[in-house]
Amino acid sequence: MDRAESKRAPGWLQRLGELWRTKPLFSTGIALIVMVIVQTVVLIMNSNFGTFGEWFQNWLQNWISLLRGNAGIGIIALGMTFVIISGGIDLSVGSVYVTVGAFIMVLLNTAEGGWLASVGLGGVPAILVALVAALLLGSLLGEGNGLLISYGRMPPFIATLGSMQILRSVTQYFMKTQKTELPDAYKSIARLGIGGQQLMPIIYWAVLAIAMYIISHKTTFGRYVFAIGSNERTTRLSGVDVRKVKRRVYALTGFLVSVAAIIQTSRIGSMDYASAGTGFEMDAIASVIVGGTSMSGGRGSVVGTVLGTLIVAVMNNLLNLIGVDPYLSAAFKGAIIIGAVLLQRKEKN
Repeated sequence: MDRAESKRAPGWLQRLGELWRTKPLFSTGIALIVMVIVQTVVLIMNSNFGTFGEWFQNWLQNWISLLRGNAGIGIIALGMTFVIISGGIDLSVGSVYVTVGAFIMVLLNTAEGGWLASVGLGGVPAILVALVAALLLGSLLGEGNGLLISYGRMPPFIATLGSMQILRSVTQYFMKTQKTELPDAYKSIARLGIGGQQLMPIIYWAVLAIAMYIISHKTTFGRYVFAIGSNERTTRLSGVDVRKVKRRVYALTGFLVSVAAIIQTSRIGSMDYASAGTGFEMDAIASVIVGGTSMSGGRGSVVGTVLGTLIVAVMNNLLNLIGVDPYLSAAFKGAIIIGAVLLQRKEKN
């Protein structure tokens, strides 16, 4: 629409166009609404239920399954939001995920005797120790990435790419002969029923999203993350310890990845060390970018990331509903990332 045409356009249409160009959350929200409508139409077309109540129950169950299945990626994407806003990238989240998951399995293994059982610790105390240890391990692995980037002056892409390869390879080596099983009490972390539904993963995701929103908007740390992504040199000259903030950003991401690993191992009861976490970095990045966070750093939001995660989840669900070959799902995610970045560049120009 050229300038002359925009002058003739109704005022409400001009305001909508302005919101679409300047408010990423608005455009992301509209995209999600459109995706949900399309998904609902497809569910109606595929429905064989005789009453509306039966169809609605199926629709609700589909959404609960969708949210529960994507809670882990949603939590990891929250950490990736901070990383990308700060001007970095983290390709190691999938490997940190499988490493923390394997660590939990070894600590609590009931099939061959876990490490905690071997020292006489069992039951709830053992589970609490394992949870704290897993969270610490994830945070330390993230801190390691932060040290390589901030003090080793390595590009985030290279540092986290190396971590990704090392962690996954070492984990697979040590776990290739392990037979593991988790205690039932640990499984209840994610399987605890509410109203006959396993909603705990969704609740954990929602609580963490609220916490990350508060951190990003209401704390000095959050403001520093945005400032570093906008202009790192100016932020450093203003007296901010940029290296310390970057370390904390990657440590926070590692912490959130470990939470996702705890939820997933609890929900599934095991972990496939050969493939667990594969592609999580792409899913998380796609969710963040689709949510409006700028790849160049300095701009983004937790709310946008949650919406972006839902968009990617609904898209995957739609592809499954209409029978698209699973091998093509990654192509659609790649197309979404490219499209979102192109829109960001157009908006910036």
